[in-house]
Amino acid sequence: MAPPFIMNNAVGAYSLSKRFMSRRRDNEIQSSDSQVRVVRIIDRLNIGGPAKHVVWLTAGLAADSFETTLIVGTVPEGEGDMGYFASRAGVEPVVISEMSRELSLRDALVVWKLFRQFRQIKPQIIHTHKAKAGAVGRLAAALYKWLTPSALLLRPRGCRIVHTFHGHIFHSYYGPLKTRLFILIERFLARFCTDQIVVISEQQRREICETYRIGRPAQFRVVPLGVDLEEFGDRQGAFREDLGIGPDEMAVGIVGRLCEVKNHAMLLEVAARMAQEPTELARPVRFVVIGDGHLRAALERQARDLSIADRVLFAGFREDVTSNYADLDVVVLTSLNEGTPLTLIEAMACGRAVVSTEVGGVVDVMGERREARDGFAIWDHGVTAPSQDVEAFARALRFMIERPELCREMGERGRAFVSMRLSKERLVSDVEEVYRGLLGIEYKKAPVPSAEALIQSLVGKESRK
Repeated sequence: MAPPFIMNNAVGAYSLSKRFMSRRRDNEIQSSDSQVRVVRIIDRLNIGGPAKHVVWLTAGLAADSFETTLIVGTVPEGEGDMGYFASRAGVEPVVISEMSRELSLRDALVVWKLFRQFRQIKPQIIHTHKAKAGAVGRLAAALYKWLTPSALLLRPRGCRIVHTFHGHIFHSYYGPLKTRLFILIERFLARFCTDQIVVISEQQRREICETYRIGRPAQFRVVPLGVDLEEFGDRQGAFREDLGIGPDEMAVGIVGRLCEVKNHAMLLEVAARMAQEPTELARPVRFVVIGDGHLRAALERQARDLSIADRVLFAGFREDVTSNYADLDVVVLTSLNEGTPLTLIEAMACGRAVVSTEVGGVVDVMGERREARDGFAIWDHGVTAPSQDVEAFARALRFMIERPELCREMGERGRAFVSMRLSKERLVSDVEEVYRGLLGIEYKKAPVPSAEALIQSLVGKESRK
């Protein structure tokens, strides 16, 4: 384990890694005198990691090398709208109002409108995000590539198509027939309408490519998520005060849309199970649900039915959610299906230990697995329990609540992990590399430092004080 001052100096590690990344980008050889035109498409800027992801990429790609247009659909009622996040970053999306999450006959009109946008912008890269935008966007991109006179000579337009899976909808979203249809559609799109498939974890790559047989191995590129570490800090007090959580109480929080796949109902069952246990905890626990969605009324009713309404606080959607993590003692996730959950990364960036169901790419951010006990696993950055196992999750959460010192230690390790490996700057740099590789643009990069190099640099810095 690194010396204690290293764990407590994650901001220093982040600043150092940011300087390395800036040098890396400065050393890239410019490909040509003109900018590479990129069109980025997402179905909607609703609350969640993908919305932040596309805004960061749109705003963050080197302006002297890339010109990016973001195309979005509309956010339906009942979902929080993150249009404000794009505005703050100086991003003005092109809105296609007919584009939404669900399949409909209007999708044909969306394909046509996207095709018209492509004809106007003339992009070299078309990059789609998430399932719905990935379907209509890649179909429109294929039309744009091949509906040209030169296609008669088997010379389509010089445009490359990229798709990012932030998660997937191949289980826990729909029934078996609809899920099977979506898998067939994704196989078709991967084969005929995609040059590069980007996934956010190695676990996700194995699941999509090997389990569901979508795409060829050579098409895949793993680009982990990134976060803006400057958003996080240790500002404590305001959120707890707003919710009426006392200093002697422990706050266990969950952040996310109130929808079926996030499985908030399981957390309420866990809270009820813990309330019924004969052994009282040293500190009373309050459960905080941050987010909104169409299941809110049903979840509030479930809390009343379980007689835990006084223990569960529904905080709703909050624009300042990144500052709320500092007021939580433990952050939990009960999802049935995840790519790489941004909420866990954000919690770690704020030095918080996490308890999660072991699904999708969760294990990719948990560090090294240390031991298993009582049906749950202990990792560097927190603990995990099997999906939908209420009893194991309750034991895992109680294990953490009873060990505040271990929580702090795991939180510091998680903060250092995110600072060194999951910065927003690294994300942008990796995506630039994907684009340049697809377009055959040669460039040189300064070496990216390993975690060990960053630690050694900090050691030297500390010794000089």
